[in-house]
This record gives sequence, structure tokens and C-alpha cells, in this order.
Amino acid sequence: MRIHLSSVFVDDQEKALRFYTEVLGFVKKHDVPVGPDRWLTVVSAEEPDGTELLLEPSGHPAVRPYKSALVQDGIPATSFAVDDVHSEFERLRGLGVRFVQEPLETGPVTTAVLDDTCGNLIQLVQSR
Repeated sequence: MRIHLSSVFVDDQEKALRFYTEVLGFVKKHDVPVGPDRWLTVVSAEEPDGTELLLEPSGHPAVRPYKSALVQDGIPATSFAVDDVHSEFERLRGLGVRFVQEPLETGPVTTAVLDDTCGNLIQLVQSR
């Protein structure tokens, strides 16, 4: 068994697509109209056939309180692995990304947490 698809709820799919591709560096995989929304996925440029991330519309009534509670408590919606958290932090901060947690070493991992501009906190993780 493998993880094929994961998702993050986003307030605006087009804005999310720009952020996840132009800023974070993911690549659009699928963009299929589904009523007023889209089945919109991105993948790692390093693993184009790897796990897809669905940029899921936040339309369901349960999503807003769920996302708000996570952000209020500082809990990331998901985590992305990077080779070097410190260099990724500097690169993204240079692009104007807002971090709610600067790189922090905790045992065998270094983490940083950013705001994806679409209502989520995203954790970057480097394992040693």
C-alpha cells in the first residue's frame, strides 16, 4: 500500500496553484473542471509520478472552523520534506513567504512552519 493522494483545503484554488507552483516549486499534475471547482493537483518536480497534493476547495461548512482551529493552535495542515530547511527558509523568505516558526532543531529533525496564503500552515521538515 502507498499514499497516492493527500490534500490541503484552500480558500482560492487559483491563488493556491500560483503559490504551490511559483513559490514552493511544485508542478501542476491535473486540472480538471468539476462544477464550479477543479480537481487540481500538484506534485514534486523531483517526483512527477509521486504522491499528488490535491488543492481542495474549502467550500464544505466544516472546513472553515477546522482550518481556523489548526492555525490558531499553530498546527500545520501537512509537512513537506526538504534537504535543507535553513536554505529553503532563506529562499522562501526572500520570496516574501511569511513564516510562523523559523528553523528549529528538535533531535534528529529541523522544522520550519510557513503560511501558505490559502489558510494553512505548512511544515518543512529536514531529517538527519
